[in-house]
Amino acid sequence: MRELAFRIVNVFTRDGGALTGNPLCVFEDGSGLDEARMQALARQFNLSETTFVLPSAKATARVRIFTPAYEMPFAGHPTLGTAHVVRQVRASGDALTLEMKAGVIPVAARGDHWTLSANAPRWREVAEPRADLAHMVGLEPGDLADRPLWVNAGKEQLLVPVRDAAAVRRARPRADAFTQLRSEDGQSMACVFADEGDAAGRVVSRFFFPSGPAILEDPATGSACANLGGWFCATRPGQDVTRTVFQGDECARPSTLRLAVRAGAIAVGGDVVELARGTLRLPDAA
Repeated sequence: MRELAFRIVNVFTRDGGALTGNPLCVFEDGSGLDEARMQALARQFNLSETTFVLPSAKATARVRIFTPAYEMPFAGHPTLGTAHVVRQVRASGDALTLEMKAGVIPVAARGDHWTLSANAPRWREVAEPRADLAHMVGLEPGDLADRPLWVNAGKEQLLVPVRDAAAVRRARPRADAFTQLRSEDGQSMACVFADEGDAAGRVVSRFFFPSGPAILEDPATGSACANLGGWFCATRPGQDVTRTVFQGDECARPSTLRLAVRAGAIAVGGDVVELARGTLRLPDAA
């Protein structure tokens, strides 16, 4: 019988609310677990992501990130939530690095507010006609703004700008059409967002992805926030941008993400709250 210590944290919480943000399970020591066992544990907890902390020769820790269905090379809320746990478990201080399949990600904290430095973004145009793209996300062509892009600042996703927050709230992806979208790694996921401009400094966003025949909504998506930074790099080259991103209200899990683009470098931040600690007893033959 093996005992595995884990913690449950909420990431990108809003206004100090402990039960806001996006939940994450972090296994403090994943050494000795193979990929199949990690995947099964992620399916057991059935959160959007579960992470496993491992030794690293080139960073404070190595991290593997699993959804209930597959492993991810990078994700934002697992990065910040895992950093929060690593700081406590390894007494690493407020500045650390996490080795992921997408590369080594620097993370820093002020208290329980964590900020990651994303990879340099790359982007490509969307092949689908405007009317088809609007249909896929359940909107009218007139709801779309300029310029939809596939963006990768660690994990490629589709960024779909719309004209206002009301259009964001109206989005209802059509499962059969939505799953025709394919990222470079063959996955269908899209961030629908409305930028309210420099004066307001706000973005309202929703993030959708398939699970079997259904389309699910993520309450707070750090990788999409990083890709939003990449979208600004593509559409406003050379300009610095700061935004507060509001996500999760439509799925009753309000979340707040902070985005800064400075000299082309993208930083994503948010508050982390630890909710629980536990031990999972796993039979060797399980």
